[in-house]
Amino acid sequence: MTASRTADADPDTAAGPAFRAAQPQDVPQVVALVESAYRGDASRAGWTTEADLLDGQRTDEAAVAELLGRAESVVLLAESDGRLLACCHVERRGATGYFGMFSVSPSAQGGGLGRQVLARAEEWARAAWGVGAMEMTVIEQRADLIAWYERRGYTRTGVYEPFPYGDERFGIPLRSDLRFEKLVKSL
Repeated sequence: MTASRTADADPDTAAGPAFRAAQPQDVPQVVALVESAYRGDASRAGWTTEADLLDGQRTDEAAVAELLGRAESVVLLAESDGRLLACCHVERRGATGYFGMFSVSPSAQGGGLGRQVLARAEEWARAAWGVGAMEMTVIEQRADLIAWYERRGYTRTGVYEPFPYGDERFGIPLRSDLRFEKLVKSL
């Protein structure tokens, strides 16, 4: 499946974003986008910040490059006027797609771009791999984000995974009770 321009672009955006699969040369831009959306004071310009939960990095170039090198894995980019506005990672895990590393530039949040990216990721997983469901993990304390996913058809499973305390590749926790909850949606 190609990641070309979306047909159901936001009517408020003249042409809508162009979608494509990330290439190795995109890695530095992807890392910068992810960091801007989740970490530090700059991330507070958007609503997806984790700055009150985690310090340190959200990802790094080695981790993103590793995602690009996996079989049945894609990092989708949403661009407009040559500017990277959003990204996500989609991966096949058996009969299920996995959605992660979802990032929208703080300056582009709140205008419907996130919905478009999520829809494109779901479409990709169905078309490329024939999966019947999409799953993700979200930090349990991110009630606003979980509610956003629930409004898009995802359900909380009550299945939890521990936060990787001690592994600074995923950030430096600012509290001791972090864990991930699995959300799932039938496609």
